[in-house]
Amino acid sequence: MIRLLIADDHAIVRSGLRQLAGTLDGVELVAEAANGEEAVALCETHRPDVVLMDLEMPVLDGIGATRRITDADPRVAVVVLTSFSDRERILGALDAGAVGYVLKDAEPDELERAVRAAARGEAPLDPRASRALLQARSAASPLDSLSVREREVLELVARGLPNKLIARELEISEKTVKTHLTNVFRTIGVTDRTQAALWAERHGVTRPGS
Repeated sequence: MIRLLIADDHAIVRSGLRQLAGTLDGVELVAEAANGEEAVALCETHRPDVVLMDLEMPVLDGIGATRRITDADPRVAVVVLTSFSDRERILGALDAGAVGYVLKDAEPDELERAVRAAARGEAPLDPRASRALLQARSAASPLDSLSVREREVLELVARGLPNKLIARELEISEKTVKTHLTNVFRTIGVTDRTQAALWAERHGVTRPGS
C-alpha cells in the first residue's frame, strides 16, 4: 500500500486529488496539508511514502517544505505538482530533494504513474522539467562566475562563520563581506546564508584545512 500525502493551499485542488487517490488501487491518502508547515508536521505524524507537493503555499513554500521533509526522512519521495515550469523553480525543487516534478495540466493517468514511480524509487519528471535539468547540467557552474574572494567568503559561510569573523579571517571590512555575500547569493540563486551554506555543501565548496 502506497501511503500518500497531499500538500496544496487550494481546497478545490486537494478535493480533486482526494477523489483521484480514492480511485487508485493500492494507494491510501493518509493526510492533506494546506501549507508547507502543515506538510512537514503531517509527514512526521503519518510517515507517507509519497508526497504530492505544491510550490506556492503560505507559511512555508513547497521548496522549503520539501527540504525539511527530505532532510528529516530521506525515504519520503516528494513529487512536486505545480503549474510552474520555469527552470529556476524546477531546479530549486529538485535541489531541495524532490524526486519528481509534474505539472498540474497532466492527465490523471500521468499523475498516477508519477505516484507509483516515486514509490518505486524512480524519478518521474515532466518532459519540460527534464529539459531544464539537462540544460542546467550542460551550463557552466555558478562557481565559475564567482571571483576568488567571493568563493572564499562562500567557503567561510559554509563553515558557519558570521560576517565579523569572515572579515577578520580575510582581513577585509564587514561592509565588503556584505557586498560579496550579496553577489554570491545572486550568482548561486539563494536568498540567505543558510541556503548558501547548504548550496556550498552540496557543490563541494570547501576551504583548505577546514
